[in-house]
Amino acid sequence: MEITPGVLLKKINNPDDLKKVSREELHQVCNELRQYIIDVVSVHGGHFAASLGVVELTVALHYVYNTPYDQLVWDVGHQAYGHKILTGRRDNFITNRKYKGLSGFPKRSESEYDTFGVGHSSTSISAALGMAMAAKYKGENRKSVAIIGDGSMTAGMAFEAMNHAGVADTDMLVILNDNCMSIDPNVGALKEYLTDISTSPTYNKVRDDVWKLLGKLPVGKTFTREMASKLETSVKGMVNKSSNLFEALHFRYFGPIDGHNISKLVDTLKDLKKIPGPKLLHIITTKGKGYELAEKDQTKWHAPGLFDKITGEIYKKQHLTPQPIKYQDVFGYTIIELAEMNDKIMGVTPAMPSGCSLKYMMEKMPHRAFDVGICEQHAATLSAGLATQGMKVFCNIYSSFMQRAYDQVVHDIAIQNLPVTLCLDRAGVVGDDGPTHHGCYDIAYFRCIPNMIVSAPMNEQELRNLMFTSQLETTKNPFVIRYPRGEGVMPEWKTPFEEIKIGTGRKINDGEEIAILSFGHPGNFAQAAIRELKTEGINPAHYDMRFAKPIDEKLLHEVFAKYNKIITVEDGTVVGGFGSAVVEFMVANNYTATVKMLGIPDRLVEHGTLKELHRECEYDAQAIAATAREMLQAHTQSAVG
Repeated sequence: MEITPGVLLKKINNPDDLKKVSREELHQVCNELRQYIIDVVSVHGGHFAASLGVVELTVALHYVYNTPYDQLVWDVGHQAYGHKILTGRRDNFITNRKYKGLSGFPKRSESEYDTFGVGHSSTSISAALGMAMAAKYKGENRKSVAIIGDGSMTAGMAFEAMNHAGVADTDMLVILNDNCMSIDPNVGALKEYLTDISTSPTYNKVRDDVWKLLGKLPVGKTFTREMASKLETSVKGMVNKSSNLFEALHFRYFGPIDGHNISKLVDTLKDLKKIPGPKLLHIITTKGKGYELAEKDQTKWHAPGLFDKITGEIYKKQHLTPQPIKYQDVFGYTIIELAEMNDKIMGVTPAMPSGCSLKYMMEKMPHRAFDVGICEQHAATLSAGLATQGMKVFCNIYSSFMQRAYDQVVHDIAIQNLPVTLCLDRAGVVGDDGPTHHGCYDIAYFRCIPNMIVSAPMNEQELRNLMFTSQLETTKNPFVIRYPRGEGVMPEWKTPFEEIKIGTGRKINDGEEIAILSFGHPGNFAQAAIRELKTEGINPAHYDMRFAKPIDEKLLHEVFAKYNKIITVEDGTVVGGFGSAVVEFMVANNYTATVKMLGIPDRLVEHGTLKELHRECEYDAQAIAATAREMLQAHTQSAVG
C-alpha cells in the first residue's frame, strides 16, 4: 500500500522548506502531518497518540527556530514522529522501528536534527541545560529548547535540572506539554497542581486581562519597564499558582496556552526567543489529537499496533490453537492470587501499571497496589520502607528502567537485606524499542551485589513458583525475578504453587558429550535446538539453572564431572552474566572444559523483532544447535589429528 503525503508536506524535505510556507498555510501543514502519521502507523505500527498531540508544537518549533543550529530535545521520544518527518525522514518513515530501519526515538547517529538520544524519560532539561551552558561558554547565539511531557516532569531528575537551570544564567526554554498522560494516566500531586493552573477560571481571566493591560501601558519617564515587570510579577503572584513552583525555581513562567493553536504557538515562540534566561512555556494538548478513538482511550492508543484507520479496528494475530499468556499478565494475575493468600503483599510500579499488568491488582486492591509515577528511585526505596514494616513488596520495573534505581537497590535494599521482590519485566532484548529499552545488563549488575537472589523462569509455571517462593516468610533476602517481553510457552499456565528451593536448578534431560546450561526463557530455545540435534544423532544434556545467584553448585559439580563441552545460554550480556558465573565456578573448582557462552554480545543491539534480534545475537535455537555441532566437530577433528 502506497502512502502519499499531502500537497504541502510532500514539498517539505527539511525545516528550511517549512519556513517557505506562509503562516496561513501552517494549519494545512499540521493537518497533513497528522494524517501522514495516522496513515503510516496504522499500516506499519509504532507509537501513535503521543506524536499526534504535538503536531502543532512540532511545526511551530521548526518554523520559528533555526534547527539544527538551535537545539531541540524531545522528552520522551514517543513525541518525535512529526519531528522526524519534517527533518528529512518522511520517505523513510515507513521503516520506523523495523529491523535496520529508522529508530522509534531520536538518535544522534541518525540525524543532525536529533540533538540527544531519548528513550527513557525526564532527561531533556538536563541535556538542554548542558547545551545552553556550552553555547554560552563558546559565545554562540544558539537556543536550547527542552520539550517535556507532564508525565516526564514527575521524575526527580527533571526538578534537579530545573533547580540548577534557575541559577545557571543560560538562555533556555522548557516547554511543558501538559496532557495528563504519560503512557498511563499521570498520578501524584504535580498532576493536580497543573490541573489547577490550567482550569482555574480566576487565573485565566485575570491573566488575560493583565497581559492585555500591560501591553497598552505607556513605557516612558513615569512608567518604566522595570515597573511594568514588577506589576506583572505581583499580579501573577496573586492569581497564578505556578508562581509558587516554577518561578520559585527562577524560571519565567508563560501560559498555559492552547497547544493546538498553531498561530498562537508561533507568536509565543517568537516572543520567547527574545527573552533571555530560563523560561517555561506551559501548553495544554490532547494526546491522540485528531484521531477520535485515540483521544478517548489514550492508554490503549499509545502504541496500538496495526489498525484500520477508518473503523479503528486493531488487528490481532489469528491463531488456530490456544496461545500462551504474556509473562506480564502471569505476573499481574499471580500477584492477586498471592495477595489473597497473604495480606502482607503489596505491589509498586513506576508509571507502568498497564505495561507490567499491576493494573489488575490496582483495580481489585487499590489500597495495596501503587503507581508512583516515573520515579524508579522512589519506587525502590518506597518498597524498602514498606519492607521494614513487614510488608512483602513486589516492585515491578522494566529491566532497563531499573538501571535508574541501582543505587537505591544497593544502599536501601541490599545493604539492609530487606526482602523486596524486584520483578524485572522486559528482560533481554525487547524488540522494536531498541537499545534504550533492551534489558541487557541486570544479571551482571545484580549478580555482583551481596545478599541478592537473582532468578529467571523458563516458563509461566516457574514464574508463578518463583513469585510464591519470594513472598514466603522464610525468604529473607532481596529477590530478583527477571522475565522477557511477550508470550511464554504454556497455554495452560495456571498451575498450583510450589516452593522452589533458592539456589537450585533442575536437570530437564540427560545426554552425552555436551551439556547446555540455560538461564530463564532461552531454555525453550535450547529445547528446540535439542529436538533438532537428536534427529542428527546428537544428544545434549539440558539443565535449567533458574538461579544465577546463588548458583546451584551441586548441579554444576555434576555437569563438570560428566561433560567437558558446555554451552551456556542467557538473554543478558555475556560480560559478567550467567555464563560468567558458570566459568567462575569452573575456575574456582579446578575443572577443565570448553565453555561457549551464548547471549547478548558486548555491543549495542539495535531494534527489530524479537526473532530477528535473537538470531542476530546468536542465541536462538539455530545458533545453539550450530554451536553444539561446531564444538563436537572440533573435538572430532582434534581426536583424529
